[in-house]
Amino acid sequence: MTTTEAWRLHFQGSAAPNLTLRPRHLSVILDEAADAAPRATALRFQNMILTYAELRERAERFAASLRRCGVHPGDRVAVMLPNLPQTVVAFWGVMKAGATAVMTNPLYREAELKRHFKDAGVRVLITLDLLWQHIEPLLPTLELDLIVVADVRDALRPPLNWLYALKRWRNGGAPAIPWNERVVPWRDFCLGRERYSPPAGNPHAEIALLQYTGGTTGEPKGAMLTHAGLTAQLTQLLSILHLKEDERHTFLSIMPFFHVFGLMGNIVLPAAMKAATIPVPRYTPGDLLRTIKKFRPTFFVGAPSVYISLMQQKNISQYDLTCIRYCISGSAPFPAETLHRWQEMTRAAITEGYGLTEASPVLCANPIQGEQKIGSVGVPLPLTDIRIVDTEDPARELGDNEWGELIARGPQLMAGYWNRPDETAVTLRDGWLHTGDIAYRDKDGYYFLVDRKKDLVIVGGYNVYPREVEEVLYEHPQVAEAVAVGVKHPTRGEALKAFIVPKAGAILSKSDLAAHCRARLANYKIPKFFEFRTDLPKTIIGKVLRRALRDEEKKTPPAATKDEEKSA
Repeated sequence: MTTTEAWRLHFQGSAAPNLTLRPRHLSVILDEAADAAPRATALRFQNMILTYAELRERAERFAASLRRCGVHPGDRVAVMLPNLPQTVVAFWGVMKAGATAVMTNPLYREAELKRHFKDAGVRVLITLDLLWQHIEPLLPTLELDLIVVADVRDALRPPLNWLYALKRWRNGGAPAIPWNERVVPWRDFCLGRERYSPPAGNPHAEIALLQYTGGTTGEPKGAMLTHAGLTAQLTQLLSILHLKEDERHTFLSIMPFFHVFGLMGNIVLPAAMKAATIPVPRYTPGDLLRTIKKFRPTFFVGAPSVYISLMQQKNISQYDLTCIRYCISGSAPFPAETLHRWQEMTRAAITEGYGLTEASPVLCANPIQGEQKIGSVGVPLPLTDIRIVDTEDPARELGDNEWGELIARGPQLMAGYWNRPDETAVTLRDGWLHTGDIAYRDKDGYYFLVDRKKDLVIVGGYNVYPREVEEVLYEHPQVAEAVAVGVKHPTRGEALKAFIVPKAGAILSKSDLAAHCRARLANYKIPKFFEFRTDLPKTIIGKVLRRALRDEEKKTPPAATKDEEKSA
């Protein structure tokens, strides 16, 4: 069954696909929402409500301020913020300025940020005052023209902004930020009344988003996502959701905006639907349940770990979740039992899909109104071709139920990797994206992931590359050898486990290594489990056999993988 036949059968029934792409600048999506529904709610955060007309105005004022500061089309602007209204305004402001957004994980530490910003050539940084301690040490080495620093109070209205200030004062006050021409507060930066919107350009050539991902080596690479590719992805997503034109929705935005899944699913898609977004800056199950009770969202975009942790709350029966009508799940497989339980609690339509940053990010999904096969990532999106090919000979396409590498072709693919022509040539060949993921296709055209050629570990929806963690472990003066692998985890889907060979005579503990990692890595990259060994399995040439360690873990009873410390 071809990908087009699968789409006709499962997404559109007997109707022929009738999908027309309109390559556009992303900022047009916001304009269309503001023109068609100016008074519709775009953002709800605590006691603040912003309409689409107000969001467009703020984005255009933000864009004008960027232009006054010398930001030109194609310049890279880093947005390093948690899920806040300012993140949405900043993203659309960067789009309106014609610049390229570099969405940056606010959990990154100094070394990660330095590498990230230098590779992208970031000129302007939009960040939060609570993150200043990680920014300040970089000022002497980074060539940043401007840093705009937001405050949570900027997104609150009286009396909550006053109460927030009082609480901060009781906790020691705000960080001492040296305000100057180079470092300015958000509220001052956004004061101007001038507005700017970009002229029509070439959406195929202009890069909207420089989204960083890792490769087989763990080194970050910036995927160049164009306006044409992202608007194509938006058209594809809308075509499979089958939403009514007059429906009004509210998105519960848990997935981080700095990730392309969260960005497309919680900023761009809601704007195209003229829907409201509720930014959730920090996920805690109890707070999220209270947010659902207060705002009654209808759309839930999340990772399986979020759904699972919510259902584990003892008081979840006290909350009515039937307001949620549509769910999109990605980043990891959704266990069948928990998926059924979630559907019983919410009665929501749910779709699981598959994608990666290089694909903006979705390649295939289960039909939200058709057959959903448990364990499958669904069928290709419209205008997307997927093949399963021999891992040794990519020119040889495989048949149904044969395992091979999944490769894809479609209008949503990246233009390439930033400043990495060699790696681009390896990943994009003759228009096909070689994902490195092992999968198979059944007779009905549904795809199933089997394994990864890459050593990527997905922890709570975040990508972790073992090599980066291993390099940090090797910096410890008492570590002789270290290797990290992904192991199954009951709530996170996967967790990282490090196998350590201490130096002769060294005395090491888990807490020593965890503290060492905590000072150098984002929290989700810190291994959950440590095991000390006298040696590691290796090939004849001395290369550590990761697969042997992973296979050992698969055979280990779950009780043995509890968070316990094994001493050397």
